Amino acid sequence: MMRSFLLFVHCLFVTVLFAQSPKIVQKPITWNQERIQLSLDYLKNRHGLSQATPTIQPKMVVVHWTANNSVKATFNTFNPVKLPGRPELTKASPLNVSSQFVIDRDGTIYQFLPDTIFARHTIGLNYCAIGIENIGSRQNPLTDAQLKANEELIRYLRKKYPIEYVIGHHEYQRFKKTSWWKETDPKYITGKDDPGDKFMHALRGRLVDLQLNKMP
Repeated sequence: MMRSFLLFVHCLFVTVLFAQSPKIVQKPITWNQERIQLSLDYLKNRHGLSQATPTIQPKMVVVHWTANNSVKATFNTFNPVKLPGRPELTKASPLNVSSQFVIDRDGTIYQFLPDTIFARHTIGLNYCAIGIENIGSRQNPLTDAQLKANEELIRYLRKKYPIEYVIGHHEYQRFKKTSWWKETDPKYITGKDDPGDKFMHALRGRLVDLQLNKMP
């Protein structure tokens, strides 16, 4: 079954390659039987969801920044199956963090995982959220090219999936008292400030016509 699912994931990458708009560079991180099992364990233990495959039904996009300076550094961080260090996260699960997409400073979009494959990037919401990481930090604010690329990518995703929310990582706790929130430990929370109100205000301003839901 695991071998069949790995083949399915490969086919998803091929499908995206020939049906994509805007241009998306495929750069897949390690996706093996160990990561599959850890993802299933995370879905069950953290989100309370028992699934046969680690897939999601995307209804939300969460925008992040990487707090580093390059796609290479981000790939090297996400590629290992298990999370090295970061005890505040490993106590919840040994599964490494990741995201489906990464956007470079010049606006180049990279895809690390297929859209509907589970990625650990936002507590309580991974089960329904596609993650977009942007190369940057508080010291290196996100660029206009990244803003444009986020808009294009989100519009593309909205055509494919019933996306209802586009949120910044720093806003995720606003869903704690809603039916969207699925986290078995109410004390498992980490503070986030990325990508900040300024970037999200600008991004939402470009997406007004999509009539996305307002934040709770």
